[in-house]
Amino acid sequence: MRFGAGRTGAAHRAVRPVWTMLQAACVAVPLGGCWIEGTPPEPGLDIPATYSAGPKAPAVANAATPSLDWWQGFRSRELTQIIDNANAANLDVAAAVARIVQADAQSRITGAALLPTVDLNGNATHSRASQSTSGTSGTSFGGSERDNLNASLTASYEIDFWGKNRFALRAQEQTAIASRFDRDVVALTTVVTAANAYFQVLAAQDRLRVARQNLVSAKRVGDLIAQRVNAGTASALETAQQQSVIDTINASIPPLEQTLAQFKNALAVLMARSPESVRIAGGSLNAIAIPRVTPGLPSELLAQRPDIREAEAQLASANANVANARAQFLPSITLTGEGGYQSAILKTLLRPESAFYTLTAGLTQPIFEGGRLLGNLDSQTGRQDELLQNYRKSVISAFSDVETALTNVRNTALRERLQRAVVESSRRAFDISEQRLREGTIDLVTVLQTQQTLYTAQDTLVVARLAHIQAIVSLYQALGGGWKPKPLETTNAR
Repeated sequence: MRFGAGRTGAAHRAVRPVWTMLQAACVAVPLGGCWIEGTPPEPGLDIPATYSAGPKAPAVANAATPSLDWWQGFRSRELTQIIDNANAANLDVAAAVARIVQADAQSRITGAALLPTVDLNGNATHSRASQSTSGTSGTSFGGSERDNLNASLTASYEIDFWGKNRFALRAQEQTAIASRFDRDVVALTTVVTAANAYFQVLAAQDRLRVARQNLVSAKRVGDLIAQRVNAGTASALETAQQQSVIDTINASIPPLEQTLAQFKNALAVLMARSPESVRIAGGSLNAIAIPRVTPGLPSELLAQRPDIREAEAQLASANANVANARAQFLPSITLTGEGGYQSAILKTLLRPESAFYTLTAGLTQPIFEGGRLLGNLDSQTGRQDELLQNYRKSVISAFSDVETALTNVRNTALRERLQRAVVESSRRAFDISEQRLREGTIDLVTVLQTQQTLYTAQDTLVVARLAHIQAIVSLYQALGGGWKPKPLETTNAR
């Protein structure tokens, strides 16, 4: 009993300094906590109440904000299939997902510092002393052999009083969150690129269709001129002029075919497939529906744009890194313990008298680090300020993008409507001039002017239609893609 009591008293004496150190550190925690964490910088942003280029009426609950599958608003089954395939197989999205895995793994690595480390140690040693004999006296020094067996557990734990490891974990967790928003940015960019490429395919097909129709019309006019030449009412100059129009239209076809192939190949890359294995049927821009989109409130944009959320998470990570850098100026307290069994004979290894233990408490206060700690704090503070400015820029750029997109949607819609009127009047003028050419009551210069005006107006209309549709896509992109529907507000009946 006395032996046991003596060991217990010794254990208390060994633990007492450790407990005293813990009490002192707990008293110091409130004194250093405010200095360590500090106050995160304020972005100082002026969020407008409405968009100047948006609807003047206040937003309503059932406004047509972008749906999650906003591309279906264009009413193109092929476009939906292309975007679904791109979302599932795009290599840029896959790389962004891999970055999320890396960031999550790094969070686990950083968070390991908050937990104790435990190691199992075991070793067996067999040794023998020298048995050499003295050459002069003949005295023999008898050697001895001995064994030493050791089995123990070693545990070490750094007490995170000042939050140094906790802030490091928080910084890495925010970086992991930022990687998820980065994946959303890449996914949105992929969808927008796929939509624009598909609309470019349709525009190239429309322009090819217009060029080939105009080529037929130009050849028809050329036949009429040839008939007048045979009748002696037209000259070779008029024939050459019309042939120049035909050749100009022919020359415009290969670049359009090249553009068509280029954007079809781009769609194949977005779907992570070879161009030979992808078939894009296409169609016409006239078959694409124009969805109506309202921008919502500017304040809602902050929660919808993934690039803003990414910048916000990166700023939060920088704030935690600054707190971690401050905490490195304060002392670190480490507890280490080792316990196990040690014996020279295997059969007595696990007996109570073979047990041993060691408890150690260590405190390390940085005194002189050659400016490393101060330099690290300055570096993290500068990084924090950089990311703060990036966040402010992301928000301001988002508002600017929406304003620009709203203006472009309105102006391109007006341009398309006016250009359709140009095409209609140009077609009537050309039809009249062609009819009078048949009757021989018009000069060829007027015919050439009307047909070239019509050809240019038709091609410009396709370009205007493409610009209008792409402006809608840009608005979706500026709004951050699809918005989750707002939860319905319910009142409890009493």
